[in-house]
Amino acid sequence: MRRRSFVTLALVALALTPALRAQDTRPGIAVLPFENGGSYGQDKENFEALQQGIPGMLISELGQNPAARVVDRDKIQSLISEQDLGKDGRVDATTAAKIGKLVGARYMITGTFVDLYGRFRTDARIIDVETSEIIKTVKSEGKREELFKLIQGLSEKLMAETKLPPLPSQVSQAVKGRNVPTEALTYYSRALLYQDRGDKGKAAEFFRKATEIFPNYAEAQEGLKKLAGG
Repeated sequence: MRRRSFVTLALVALALTPALRAQDTRPGIAVLPFENGGSYGQDKENFEALQQGIPGMLISELGQNPAARVVDRDKIQSLISEQDLGKDGRVDATTAAKIGKLVGARYMITGTFVDLYGRFRTDARIIDVETSEIIKTVKSEGKREELFKLIQGLSEKLMAETKLPPLPSQVSQAVKGRNVPTEALTYYSRALLYQDRGDKGKAAEFFRKATEIFPNYAEAQEGLKKLAGG
């Protein structure tokens, strides 16, 4: 049922936790939507989209590390929508920790971004699920056209602060050699925005636009596959 109580979901999650840990003992990391800290110089919907797009990009980058278990974005978004959590666009540390317990995460990542006419900055907070405390805040800033590299830099800092080992050298080389154009990232973010709104047609349109700009955009290709199979 769509309106199951938060308590019921928590009990179910806790009951399943021992079995899940037996299967996968890696530390779980979940990324929540980012907040727009007050941005100017782009279409309003681009900024709305980045609230979903930045977490989507971070999840992909963090997922490159085999030492972490990164929670799927769709799973987090479904839970937020189902429980009306953060309906004002904000999720505090306590609520983030509750969500983390439901999905078996050890760390929750929340954050903000600000785009001031092309000068871009992101701040990410690492929340310890057990204590509900913000244990570290990391940031990345630069030019908007370098958005992908900024997200990669933020991901590296998050890995370091959550005590994850560095990426294996071969993986690291592949990751650093990849650079998705900001225009493709913008289309990808819009696709996620429409996907969360339940508009599959518009979501597919923007996933396709992202792949037109960057044909090897695996995340956008995967988004199209999910929509086709859903």
